[in-house]
Amino acid sequence: MARTITNELHAAAIARLTQSYAALPAGVPVRLSKPTSNLFRTRADATAAGLDVSGLAGVLAVDPVGLTAEVQGMCTYEDLVAATLPHGVIPLVVPQLRTITLGGAVSGLGIESTSFRSGLPHESVLEMDVFTGAGEHLTVRPGDELFDTFPNSYGSLGYATRLVIRLEAVPPYVSLRHIRVEDHLLARVVQEIVDTGELDGIRVDGLDGVAFAPGECYLTLATWTGEAGPTSDYTGDRVYYRSLQQRESDLLTMHDYLWRWDTDWFWCSRAFGAQHPVVRRLWPRRLRRSDVYMRLLGLDRRFGIADRLDRRAGRPQRERVVQDVEVPVARLAEFLAWFDVEVGMRPVWLCPVVAHRSWPTYPLEPGHCYVNVGFWGTVHVGPDAADAPRNRAIEQKVHELGGHKSLYSDSFYDRATFDGLYDGAHLARVKAHHDPEQRLTTLYDKAVRRR
Repeated sequence: MARTITNELHAAAIARLTQSYAALPAGVPVRLSKPTSNLFRTRADATAAGLDVSGLAGVLAVDPVGLTAEVQGMCTYEDLVAATLPHGVIPLVVPQLRTITLGGAVSGLGIESTSFRSGLPHESVLEMDVFTGAGEHLTVRPGDELFDTFPNSYGSLGYATRLVIRLEAVPPYVSLRHIRVEDHLLARVVQEIVDTGELDGIRVDGLDGVAFAPGECYLTLATWTGEAGPTSDYTGDRVYYRSLQQRESDLLTMHDYLWRWDTDWFWCSRAFGAQHPVVRRLWPRRLRRSDVYMRLLGLDRRFGIADRLDRRAGRPQRERVVQDVEVPVARLAEFLAWFDVEVGMRPVWLCPVVAHRSWPTYPLEPGHCYVNVGFWGTVHVGPDAADAPRNRAIEQKVHELGGHKSLYSDSFYDRATFDGLYDGAHLARVKAHHDPEQRLTTLYDKAVRRR
């Protein structure tokens, strides 16, 4: 068993966390103090110091024989993969952005191409320690009420400080097939792969896709392989998502496959000019990563750069449409057709997911295939932009189709609808038990009221 962070250092970090909680005045909302975030919803500025989690980033142990890892809650997947991959093992689900943390993926919702067979990140957690709003440190496991309600709670029930997760053994390479699929066949092909784990007799270990335009959709079928060969590198001049349109097959190292989307933040780096050949040559490779683009986006929000340029050019006001939604696979074509007419944003990411069991705060039907549809950008809508008409319409349509929406970005539900979708009554009961003084902000206040 490989160990990196000692138990003594972990204990010291927990002590600092507990002391920072005790130092907060009574009645002051409890928040984390952390330098980065992958959330896309703004919130009110904090008026008090946050919890000290500075010592909780790192890996405690990797067991390549037992196929488990013990990690701290603020450990990023980038650091975790760096610790596990030399042993030929990786987490069952590795969310696509390097700086997503284990605690964030479990208390929020992570997803990636292995989710059609391995579910969501929280489904591979065997045990975790949670620091609650009452200042208690609890160890919980599957079947415990706090554990089962924790996914999609976004810090409203507490913060994961230590997790034990399952791993899988992997070879060094990933062979890719990019297949173009007609819109009317998309759901059928996805369901076949989910049901059989293969296509045309070839095993599928990872499955996602991109819908570039109506009638132009590609599924990427990934197969873990030990067979070496010339590999592609999409951290340089070439852009990964464009390769789906340009080649039928590819070979990546396992490391590069896991982070294939991070270099260009899917396709969103183009908003900063990072895909222009001249800019790309000047942009340092080490700065071509999602957390850098997130900081640039923060500067744009702070100074309203894009809005000023739009006003100067006479363009209509923008509405930010940044969402991930889960749609039942049978309703996927219907959603995409509606989305083209009502929103008109492409490309969109497609990632099938099958939950292995029911989770109260994000009730996907166990064993049923959903497709995560991810779309990230802005739409020129004019003076109504402030009312978020496109986002509100998306929420309503996803609900009509029997799907769900992730809460990492802006939400606009009324309280009754929100509680119905995310089992608010159950969440409130669990919160009242573990946070009786309501020190932690409620999920509705976080997701909708931006507190």
